[in-house]
Amino acid sequence: MTDRAKCPVFFFGRAVGFGLLQNHAGSRILAPLQPHISLDRVLPLSASHNDMDELGGRSRLQWFGTGLRQAAMGPMFLVAFSLISVGGLARDGGSSMGVAVASTLIVWAGPAQIVYFGSLAAHVPLAAIALAITLSSVRFLPMSLALLPVLRGKRTSFGSLLLAAHLVAMTVWAETMRRAPAIPREARMSFYFGFAFVCISATAISTALGYILVGELPAPLAAGLLFLTPVYFVATLVRNSRRPIDYLALIFGLGLTPISSALFGPNFDLLALGLCAGTSAWFIQRQLDHRRIKP
Repeated sequence: MTDRAKCPVFFFGRAVGFGLLQNHAGSRILAPLQPHISLDRVLPLSASHNDMDELGGRSRLQWFGTGLRQAAMGPMFLVAFSLISVGGLARDGGSSMGVAVASTLIVWAGPAQIVYFGSLAAHVPLAAIALAITLSSVRFLPMSLALLPVLRGKRTSFGSLLLAAHLVAMTVWAETMRRAPAIPREARMSFYFGFAFVCISATAISTALGYILVGELPAPLAAGLLFLTPVYFVATLVRNSRRPIDYLALIFGLGLTPISSALFGPNFDLLALGLCAGTSAWFIQRQLDHRRIKP
């Protein structure tokens, strides 16, 4: 299979995610759909004098720069290190460096990229690989549905929302959700783009570096680097937890993981676990809220 034939698999996984997002979110989140989307509408970095008050006295470009700096202070390196091993896996599977880097820019999800290159090495049919990548990335659907309403301002375009959905990753999502309440609503999208662009750019570089250094990195170290992202993600969720529902979801999720894996297998365990743990935490929180309301 040539590199040119492999690339559509990347687009398929993200395209299905965008289709699900549009169908589930509806016009409330993604509207208005603009027939002609300019670059400034997709990546809003300019601001008029009337916008300055809504942006907290700063321009969109300044907020974009703030996102760049915040990502460069730590999260960028964590995300980059976690995907070094993907480049090595791509080289072991016979893919070119261009495909390895493209997988990061287009898919930008370590588990999906591992599934892709591992399946290629095992000569799995292309359609099956596309389906596996799509299923492994379904977790981004609820993350996008939670994030986009937080980022959306009064004049946010459909193109901006579409690009924002593509840039969702665990670390970027967690950090943006944590920092967004302290940022003026109209400035959040610019901040988010700055933060995400630094992370995805650094990750693309680290993927190329891993491709070059394959064979030089011990297997335990490569696995440890890949494990950094979920550890950081869980630590961020714990730090951001404020209400019982936050802690209960974490406790149920971590506690029920072995049972979910045994019952549903590696393909659907996360979906089942998220549904059961999240719903249980929500139900308990609802009961607690009702008790507080009652006289």
